[in-house]
Amino acid sequence: MSVGIVEEKFITFDQDLKLESGRILGPITLAYEIYGTPNADRSNVILVLHAWTGSAHLAGKYTEDDPKPGWWDAVVGPAKLLDTDRYCVICSNVIGSCFGSTGPASVNPKTGKRYNLSFPVITVRDMVRAQKLLIDHLGINRLLAVLGGSMGGMQALEWATQFPDRIASAIVMAATARPSPQAIALNAVARWSIFNDPTWRKGEYRKNPKDGLALARGIGHITFLSDESMWQKFGRRFSARDGLFDFFGQFEVERYLSYNGYNFVDRFDTNSFLYLAKALDLYDAAWGYESVEESFERVEAPVQFFAFSSDWLYPPYQTEEMVKVLGKLGKPVEYHLIPSSYGHDAFLLEHETFAPMVKKFLEGVSKSRE
Repeated sequence: MSVGIVEEKFITFDQDLKLESGRILGPITLAYEIYGTPNADRSNVILVLHAWTGSAHLAGKYTEDDPKPGWWDAVVGPAKLLDTDRYCVICSNVIGSCFGSTGPASVNPKTGKRYNLSFPVITVRDMVRAQKLLIDHLGINRLLAVLGGSMGGMQALEWATQFPDRIASAIVMAATARPSPQAIALNAVARWSIFNDPTWRKGEYRKNPKDGLALARGIGHITFLSDESMWQKFGRRFSARDGLFDFFGQFEVERYLSYNGYNFVDRFDTNSFLYLAKALDLYDAAWGYESVEESFERVEAPVQFFAFSSDWLYPPYQTEEMVKVLGKLGKPVEYHLIPSSYGHDAFLLEHETFAPMVKKFLEGVSKSRE
């Protein structure tokens, strides 16, 4: 069953947030959505953390004729994995994004103009500190779980290390303690494509720089897929619209990247894309500590990790390194390697592969709190 018609909510905090860079950001607006109802002591709340270009619109529709539900609609709702008859589920848009929370596309109240590149560089830790403002405002002392994949998984790790007393568990999917040089390199090429689009104008554009952003998104899509999934989805099929020897003729995989790249331009802000990419590249779970071990020593809650066999953006060995560290520290940790051909996006597309383990894990955490 669907959660039905949902409402996007907004809250503005008239306080300054000191960022990891040392700069100050405020006031801060956060967009968020709530599904289900908190119980009497608010101990049934799960915070879902979105990935790079995600939003707070996790499930349901805004209107009856809304053509597309939330990005993880298959997971949230009555009798689904995150059962809204049992749990209260919250999702908020991260700062730096463009779906309602304060980001480079927002108007700076001090100038009356868009922040653009005057917006400060933010980190995943900054995102989580902003989320904590929301959780405090909602009167939730301790979250039952924080759950996310990719950048969402990084946020879950930050909750586990920075606010260990505020969560009862963490579920981390397709994430890493720090992106590899390869992952950073791919984001660097995506950035170049935007910087070299003359309509970007060093962030002072009137309209989204469509060619640069479309190319950047196309590069991203390649990292989200896998060699096997591309064979299954496209093979070496040539577009039926083009002649095989037309110079500009395209393979089906080329058409896919072009379609998704230019479609993305209509729904995402270019500067937000750049700022969130920078946050991904900067992410290091050991930031501010001597080592990952020192950072993970702060973890108190059980952590459930998932990696996907064909994920080459944040490959399984990077998850296994984190699991090994937590295990050596004697922390409660659980790990599942999911066989999948879907690549990095498997956590979004194949929920049925991990749902039984997540369900059992959440039930165990819930019972331990009774």
